[in-house]
Amino acid sequence: MNLTRNYTTVLTIAGSDGSGGAGIQADLKTIAANDCYGLSVITAVTAQNTLGVRSIHEIPPAFIAEQFETIAADIRIDAIKIGMLGSPEAAETVARLIESLDGVPVVLDTVLRSSSGKSLFEAKNMASMQRLFSLTSLITPNLPEATVLTGRDKAPASQDEIEKIAAELHLQGARSVLVKGGHGEGERCNDCLLHEGRFFWYSNPKIETINTHGTGCTLSSAIACGLAKRLPMNEAVESAIAYTREALQAGASWRLGQGNGPLEHFPGRKVECRPGTAR
Repeated sequence: MNLTRNYTTVLTIAGSDGSGGAGIQADLKTIAANDCYGLSVITAVTAQNTLGVRSIHEIPPAFIAEQFETIAADIRIDAIKIGMLGSPEAAETVARLIESLDGVPVVLDTVLRSSSGKSLFEAKNMASMQRLFSLTSLITPNLPEATVLTGRDKAPASQDEIEKIAAELHLQGARSVLVKGGHGEGERCNDCLLHEGRFFWYSNPKIETINTHGTGCTLSSAIACGLAKRLPMNEAVESAIAYTREALQAGASWRLGQGNGPLEHFPGRKVECRPGTAR
């Protein structure tokens, strides 16, 4: 019998993290865990570990384009997640590339700094990233990123301020905006989605863990998976938040390296723990 399988595909356009916690590596694990087939275009290669990013090697824009065009010429793309861009030239190249696709949902994780504080996209080049806003289905800034993107001096603290900042990002061209509340004060994480003129709030207790490396990559990739499966935006966001929380909780006991470790991207699996291993 000849059996065929129709894959639901998600393309991640992002930087490589050799330690496996963030970037392309985290994206592909998330995509697999959410029952989709992962494709990738690498924008930069980093030397990093759980302690931080040591250095960055940017991929030439022409080769970013060649990676994308080669995949698109052969494989159907059901959704795209964009992460670290690194340079305005890369951002402009990616904008041109996604303009060539029709009706494919795109999630833009507005990565400006690594979780260890390393700058991954200079504020002076923000216009090139903002050009992508109108080309994407959703942007997912955290509170510090939303503050920079709207030119504020301090992060929004109240629900009203967060809704105002989401609305301002919408006026900059973003179709839908998810302002992530993980950096906010208090014991709860309050995420705000602005979609089609409505605000959706997702409030959950914060998870006590130092292993948060790649949380934003994981969440945005999981949302892209939901959109690839044609879930409505608010349902895709809700499902992705639930998955990311599971991954954070399951990874809370990880001891990989000496700094902020990764999430457990396959939270349902059983892992054998042996003396002297990384967990």
